[in-house]
Amino acid sequence: MQLQGQCHCGNIAYTLNWEPDPVEIPARACDCTFCTKHGAVWTSNPDGELRVTIGDSELLNRYAFGTGTAAFHICRQCGAVPLVTCTVDGQVYAVVNVNTIDNLDPGLLQHRAASFSEEDLGTKLARRQSNWIANVSFVERNA
Repeated sequence: MQLQGQCHCGNIAYTLNWEPDPVEIPARACDCTFCTKHGAVWTSNPDGELRVTIGDSELLNRYAFGTGTAAFHICRQCGAVPLVTCTVDGQVYAVVNVNTIDNLDPGLLQHRAASFSEEDLGTKLARRQSNWIANVSFVERNA
């Protein structure tokens, strides 16, 4: 299944190839202050392939807090947060915000609360390596 998503204005867009077609899509609502304040709900498929297209890189803001190991990709134009990335041992991993996926059947979403504040850095990075999308590429639309 190919999932398309984007920020509200379309400056940050993505395609997530999810194979095989999912019978359910995990939707994790992290309880950190950033995710709570933005209403972000994250999903990933470790075997998926994520292609991110940036329209105007000047309108892309990367925000990190806490351990500084996750970069929230925020559109400066519309304020939406469609994805988060983390680099571990030179490899980029990502999760996408289900609220930015276009035309997603809500019946596929399996909502779960998530709390990662008690994880130490090693556990946090290992979880991301295991659970986040490992095949991530970025392109600039107007490059």
